[in-house]
Parts: sequence; structure tokens; C-alpha cells
Amino acid sequence: MKDLGESNGGHQAERRGLSRRGLFGLAGGSALALGGLALTANAATQGQDEAAADTTLAADPKGMLGANFNEEPSGMTNTVLDTLGTKWVRGFVAMPKLDSVAAAQQPAIQSLLAFSAAGYRTVLSLKFPFADKQIPQPGSTAMDVELARVDKVLAAVLGKVDILVIGNEPFIETRQQDRAALLNPFYQAVAAHVIAKRASSCGSGCRTTLYMGALNRLEDAAWRTAATDVWLAYVKATPEIAGVDIHPHVAAIEHTAIYTDYVMTRMRAEQRFLATEFSLVHWWKEHWSDQVPAVYASRYGIPAGTLVWQEVRDAAAAPVTQQRWSDLLMNSSWFSTRQNYLTNQVRQLRATGRLAVATYGTLQQPAMVKDITADKMPWLLNSLYTNLVAQPSAGGAKAHHPTFFDEFKALQSA
Repeated sequence: MKDLGESNGGHQAERRGLSRRGLFGLAGGSALALGGLALTANAATQGQDEAAADTTLAADPKGMLGANFNEEPSGMTNTVLDTLGTKWVRGFVAMPKLDSVAAAQQPAIQSLLAFSAAGYRTVLSLKFPFADKQIPQPGSTAMDVELARVDKVLAAVLGKVDILVIGNEPFIETRQQDRAALLNPFYQAVAAHVIAKRASSCGSGCRTTLYMGALNRLEDAAWRTAATDVWLAYVKATPEIAGVDIHPHVAAIEHTAIYTDYVMTRMRAEQRFLATEFSLVHWWKEHWSDQVPAVYASRYGIPAGTLVWQEVRDAAAAPVTQQRWSDLLMNSSWFSTRQNYLTNQVRQLRATGRLAVATYGTLQQPAMVKDITADKMPWLLNSLYTNLVAQPSAGGAKAHHPTFFDEFKALQSA
């Protein structure tokens, strides 16, 4: 499939017409009715001075590109960010960890606070993991536990981080049977709590802007449901929310336009979106079990028929030269035709006029190279640094992605 990630493809790809409703949304719009309770309660808030809200949102960043470390900040330093030329950095914290480690000592929060103090701009996402148990409901004891954890984070970060995202990947991190009826009441209650706490403890000029996030797999009609409509209706109806986060991990770059079209048409005109994670990882996965190029196998003396994942597994066990890693990718048509993906994707996001900040995976992390098999998602192929599969330079500098690293730097001034 030709897409905007191809090396010579800068034109807008034809967008697919996909259904607005999903396979597991509630029938008859009952999810909308449930979410409407919160929306009705929020109607009074809409009567506030929206001109003031517009002024606040207008001060937000526009079209910025930063570095993402998810929940693993080890190795993320000022030097890493300065080498990339970015002033923005993002991470997330899993809320149950607040029970055992103080908020300011959580690795992601601690790192973001240090970056903030050093003059960098920061984004923190709050992760609520309920993939294996029922999501709490407002008024319950379990909800009180969650809000107490939120308070710990807020005490550490309000007025210090630039953007706080309420949620990480809520529809993935919630059981399927809870997404339609239980997810939105939970996140709306968390958002209302954060909004009230920010107003009382940080004031009207608070540095920390609020977003809701993040939506996943919107290229699949099954993930565009009554529940995601309720999510965005709440974002639109809440003046204190600056916009929504999206995570377009896709197989083809034109799929990202489905995300942006979907969210932009459901928000207020002045609201914007974040893309704190994005990649072509599903395209890489389609070719994870391809054979390595014959020219590569011959050049490096490996058996013909070696599969890509097997060669990557071996490189993770014994890092190869930077030239060899580059040769593996650049001689593989599935990569070489997408070697300019990062440039084309960021340009597409910026062209909407509604992008606030996008952040991209920076360092390869240990979890990415653990137990590599044909089934493992190849997240490590995204990273700007190839620090766990390729040897450092003679001077000790971390190895760079053969194309994305330089593209990321160029996009800082593009």
C-alpha cells in the first residue's frame, strides 16, 4: 500500500470511508445517555467566561515535537534532549505505584520535574490500569482510592508540568465489557476532581494545562463507538479541558487522518490535540517475519532465510555495528519505502492547524528487547536511538536510527 510514509510520498493519501459506529458500542445509544448525566451537570460550567478560556488555550504550544519515554526515563538526560534539539519531553505514571513510592520519587514524575526545573517543557499522563478488573464508579470506596492517588500526583506536579493528561490509553486499559457504560463516568469524575483541585491549589494562572487522553485504534471502525463519542462530548463541553490526546500507532500513515478528523470535528474550535505516542509499529509487525534481504544475508554471512525478528533478537543479544543495523533496515523494502515516515507524519499532524504537541519514542528500553519472538510487537524499530541493538560510536555516543534521528532534529526548525 502506498502511503505518505514512502520516501517520495508527500501527497495526501486517499482516506478510507469508515463507519462512525463500532462493534462493541452500546445499542440504542445508552452509553450516550449515561454520559449525558455528566454533560448535563457540566452545562453550568459552560456558562463561564469562554473568552477567558480562549485566552488560556491560545497560550498553549502549537505544532511542537518532543521526546517520549513512556514510564521508563532511565537514560533520558539533558544531553539526549539537547542532541535532538527538543525542549519537550513526555512520560506517564501508573497510578497504583503511588501506594508504595511517593509521587515526587516516581521515576517518571521525578524525571519530568527535573526537566521542568532545567527549563524543558513537560507532559505527564496518568495511567489507570483496569484491564483485568472492573473500573471503579463515582461514589465508591474504590473511587476514593483512585482520587487519593490523583491527589498525591497533583500535589507534586501542579504548576510545574506544562500539560497533564487525564488518562493514558483508557479504552485499552479498561476491560472491554466496561468500556461502554463504566469508563466515561470514571474518567469524568477524575477530570472534575482534577479541575477542582487545580482551581483551588494552583489558581487561574496555573501553568498546568489539562487534556483528556488518549484514544487508540480509531482507524478501526470497531473502536469508534458511542463511548468514544461520549468521551469527546465531555471534552467539548468542559471549558477547562484544552483538548484530547491521540495515539495513532498505525500500519499506514493515511490512517492517522482518521484520528485527527474524528477528534477535531467533535471538539470546540479553539481546542487542540496531542499525539504523545505515534508510530508505524503495525506496519513493522506485518513484516516482522519477513526474510532478511538476500544482499544483507550475503554481506554479513548469515543463513539465507533468516527472519527479521530473528536477526533483531540476535542484535539485541549482541549489538551489531551501526552500519550493519542501517543495512538491515535500508535494504528492506518494507522500511526503505517508509524511511521518511517521521517527516511526513509530523507534517500531516501540523497541517491540521490543531496540533499542540506530538512526542515520539526516543530510547530503546529493556522491555522492548526482552523475549523477542515472532509474536512480539517491534516497538524497538520506532526509536530515535538504537541504543540496545547497535554499538555506540567510537566516542561512546548512543547509536542513532538511520533516518528518523536526523528527521526529528530537522523537524525542530521546519
